[in-house]
Amino acid sequence: MGSEPELKLPIIDFSSVDLESNVAEWESVKSQVHIALEEYGCFEAVFDKVPLDLRKAMFLEVEELFNLPLLTKQRVVSSRPYHGYVGPLQLYESMGIEDVDFHDQVESLINILWPQGKPSFSKNLQYFTEQVTRLDKMIRKMILESLGVEKYLDEHMNSTNYLARLIKYEGPQTNEAKVGIAEHTDKNIFTTLCQNQVDGLEVQTKRGEWIKCKPSTPNSFVVVTGDTLYAWTNGRVHTPVHRVMVSGNEARFTIGLFTVPKPGFIIKAPEELVTEDHPLLFKPFVQSEFMKFVRSSEAIKNALKVYCGV
Repeated sequence: MGSEPELKLPIIDFSSVDLESNVAEWESVKSQVHIALEEYGCFEAVFDKVPLDLRKAMFLEVEELFNLPLLTKQRVVSSRPYHGYVGPLQLYESMGIEDVDFHDQVESLINILWPQGKPSFSKNLQYFTEQVTRLDKMIRKMILESLGVEKYLDEHMNSTNYLARLIKYEGPQTNEAKVGIAEHTDKNIFTTLCQNQVDGLEVQTKRGEWIKCKPSTPNSFVVVTGDTLYAWTNGRVHTPVHRVMVSGNEARFTIGLFTVPKPGFIIKAPEELVTEDHPLLFKPFVQSEFMKFVRSSEAIKNALKVYCGV
């Protein structure tokens, strides 16, 4: 008998220059997104609007950031979970930049880390954010259209902010895979991940199998749904468990754009998505309050269901 084929995430191409104006192409990609998020809760997005030389430059600057003295990195603080600097935690550390789509917010962080300024980092991160938020908004529009709730599009788009998280996983200096970050689901709406050449991301299928997410092209991003989108769609999309396993000597760097609800915004499934076949799964909740619960109850599995399940 032959060996089983290697499991892979769906690959969806967003590189067409006229995707947003070509109805047939839009509908084709939208259908692929809908199927992928129902079955996997994530997919690989091929999106060439971030030039490869810019990606390379950004990862060099992210590496430079994490090489700063620990006391310097620890100056970036936030009362909100996973914002500001986190670490070092075994092989993991991260830097969260709130409201990364606002230039002043990025400049404030840069001035803390590099008082002499870092114009290239600011410029590159701004361009990266502009392009990746465009991808995020296209995907979210496709989801609402697929579910027949596009009348909520403006409200949905206006209810979110963007958090950038720059992440480093230290190489464990062994060929035996070590846990970079343990199994979890994301708690936000969407996560769009840009990875350097060091693999490690793994996504669990509904059947419990693990997919090793090796990008098929240098222009790829991995898009992952979070618990908040799962709740808002009343379970119409899947939220995947995922983890990072690292090995070898080389550090793994990731630039993640996290779509998060604005503070105080109430997450409530549209009435059109609550039916006899799909009864309400979660009571309305504020995501920032949910995050406080998650932070204080990290050992609890199925935190969303425990927090506000019907």
